[in-house]
Amino acid sequence: MKNDLPISELYRLAAEEWCDLDGAARLMEDSKSAILAQWINDYGDIPVSRAEAKVKSSDNWLRLVEQTAEARTKANKSKIQCDYLRMKFSEEIGKDANSRIERKLG
Repeated sequence: MKNDLPISELYRLAAEEWCDLDGAARLMEDSKSAILAQWINDYGDIPVSRAEAKVKSSDNWLRLVEQTAEARTKANKSKIQCDYLRMKFSEEIGKDANSRIERKLG
C-alpha cells in the first residue's frame, strides 16, 4: 500500500509521474504549430490566412487546444502533489525537532 512507503519514496513516485505528464504536455504544446501547418497544407491551393482561419475554427482544432490544456492541467496538479510531499516532509522534520527539544526540556 502506498501509504506505508516513506515520504521520500512517495515523492520519487510523484516526481516521476510529474515528469511523464509534463513531458506529454510539452509535446502537445510544441506540436501545435506543426499540426497547424499540416492541417493548413491539407487545404491545398487557398491562401494560407484563409486555410489557417478554417483550421482554427474547426472542431478538430478546438479539441486539440482542449486536450493540450487538459494535459498541462494534469501536469500542474501532479507538480502540486510533489510540492505537497516536500512540504509534508519538512513538517515532519520540524515536528521531530520540536519533540526532541521538548524531551530535553522536560
